[in-house]
Amino acid sequence: MIDFAPKQKITSIAILVNPLAGKGDSSKFVTWLENELLKRKIHFEVFHNHWPNDFLSFSDIWIMGGDGSINYFINQFPDCKIPLALFKTGTGNDFSWKLYGDASNKEIFEQVLHAEPQPIDVGKCNDTLFINSFGIGFDGDILKSMNAIRFLGGHIGYMLAVVLKILSFKENVFEITLGDEKWIDQFLLVIINNSSRAGGGFMITPEAEINDGKLDLFLCKKLSVFQRLRYLPVLKSGKHTALPFTIGRKGQSFKIETTRELPIQVDGEMLCAKSVQVQILPKHFYFRY
Repeated sequence: MIDFAPKQKITSIAILVNPLAGKGDSSKFVTWLENELLKRKIHFEVFHNHWPNDFLSFSDIWIMGGDGSINYFINQFPDCKIPLALFKTGTGNDFSWKLYGDASNKEIFEQVLHAEPQPIDVGKCNDTLFINSFGIGFDGDILKSMNAIRFLGGHIGYMLAVVLKILSFKENVFEITLGDEKWIDQFLLVIINNSSRAGGGFMITPEAEINDGKLDLFLCKKLSVFQRLRYLPVLKSGKHTALPFTIGRKGQSFKIETTRELPIQVDGEMLCAKSVQVQILPKHFYFRY
């Protein structure tokens, strides 16, 4: 593990490519990136199928992929303090959007070159880290459905999975604890996010910040199929937080219990559990953005 000065210069970059991210179309951008770095005489090394065991010889790590790729990295290297950057070459690029907005990868490249490393928070679900989003029940069921339709891409695939699941999903009973507050009810959505956007563009927790030392809880109570279809566009736009059947809180530690094991999505990767402890790890990683 390397610590670094706040104004550490970019001198040597490990470029990590996930060949399975998105539709595997990151190769053109990586070729462009290599040429740009050569022009600027910045040392780099590209890793495709096999990532190194450590990054002690690098000043920075640039990841080519989406939410799943960065999730894999932070769980493989949970104590990494080397500055990171995340380029949009995945199926779901919600966390990269949080960092860089609607900038293209070429624009992100210029931004990263001139940015100082900034600390960001990360969430922890039992023993698994997540950097963008956590969801149990409905969210996990959508992920299971998406495994069959990933070829459609992030947002389209997610939307199709959501619509199909809306018609058939049955709410589960949850017991959710945050400090002195407790909710025991049937919930359609149980989501705890570090960032504001998930699912390829759904502004589920629009007020979430990645550096405020808190996670954002969003609960949606049981809804009819008609209500689910009616409020799906509202959920996508982020204008749902005042609806009477929703609950929103910020906190540092949450406990979630259910009567049976349920699927969980963390940054688009799936787990299963019936008892979950979710907590914030403040200022745990550093990104140039």
